[in-house]
Amino acid sequence: MNQTPHEIGGRRPSRRGAPVISAIIPCLDEEAAIGQVVTAVLAQNVSEVVVVDGGSRDRTAERAEAAGARVVVEPRRGYGRAIQAGIAAVRDDADILLFLDGDGSDPAEFIPDLVSPIAAQKAVFVLGSRVRGSREPGSLAPQQLVAAYVGGLLLRLVYGARFSDLSPFRAIRRDQLKHLGMKEETYGWNLEMLMRVAAAGMPAREIAVGQRRRIGGVSKVSGNLIAGVKASWSIAATFVRLALELRRQKTKYW
Repeated sequence: MNQTPHEIGGRRPSRRGAPVISAIIPCLDEEAAIGQVVTAVLAQNVSEVVVVDGGSRDRTAERAEAAGARVVVEPRRGYGRAIQAGIAAVRDDADILLFLDGDGSDPAEFIPDLVSPIAAQKAVFVLGSRVRGSREPGSLAPQQLVAAYVGGLLLRLVYGARFSDLSPFRAIRRDQLKHLGMKEETYGWNLEMLMRVAAAGMPAREIAVGQRRRIGGVSKVSGNLIAGVKASWSIAATFVRLALELRRQKTKYW
């Protein structure tokens, strides 16, 4: 199988004078939600939406493209691999990278609140916390809440960082993301970014965004016990491994 991601679709021009914001949405079998998600994201003055399809067996790619997204096909499985494929595919002049899920659970109306501190040079990284703000009943599984608590506790104890969640809904300056040295290819990607941001001392903020129930389909983690256990193991292993690595590197924000 060809391992090189390829693209479908075009790009949306940015407004002159505004930061170029590229949204990256990893997807797998999200045909019920992805069209609405892409439409909602583009309505927030986002310059482009890159949907990374991880080999969906439904019409995810077709519906994403119809809604105005540029679709990148990444045949290798793994959340981190999908995100990396999306980062590699964004337009050359992108200033801010925005990440969110394609199931409709991340409220797109909070995108301006995520990117505005970065555009105003008051932060380099902004996290949208699902555990803070308004949450619809059943939007977060118990294991997700536990992971958020444990991850936040470890980040606070080791780095003094006060993140309350491991949420995928986040934004970062593109030039600074390049310096983080992200490596994780699976579920540990989101935690790795928080750890590297904290260890480097990057100016960061967190805002409350809450969470909605997914529009359709089944969660790849919270909807499956085995996948949830694998993700939890990956997150725990990532923290220990990366904490030791970052201790040796002692990377600082520049």
